[in-house]
Amino acid sequence: MKESSYYYGTGRRKSAVARVRLYPGGDSVMVNGKALNDYLPVPSLQAQVLRPLQVVGAVGRFNVVTKVEGGGISGQAGAIAHGIARALLVADASLRAQLRSFGLLTRDPRVKERKKYGLKRARKAPQYTKR
Repeated sequence: MKESSYYYGTGRRKSAVARVRLYPGGDSVMVNGKALNDYLPVPSLQAQVLRPLQVVGAVGRFNVVTKVEGGGISGQAGAIAHGIARALLVADASLRAQLRSFGLLTRDPRVKERKKYGLKRARKAPQYTKR
């Protein structure tokens, strides 16, 4: 295992990309220079972000510094959680089975479908008129 000052992981969800660094020691979570509570005001999204740390019991062991861009707050929260899970793997590879069992390592492949010509949205067609 490579010894460095931090552990890195990239997380993705919808169109959001999060670059996550885990620094050993401390328990703060910073997202784009703000505290987690300030950046994501919704408690359920905060819980989603912290889920990988809770699953492996590493809540007070790492300072999390994240830069996230693209998408909305829901996609960004999922991307941060994915990035934290991947960074935890770099820190300790024995956590893979535990993180995998909770589905935290799987990249959610669902993205917005593109709009097609002749339609109003991806699949919604204009109303059909018989006469």
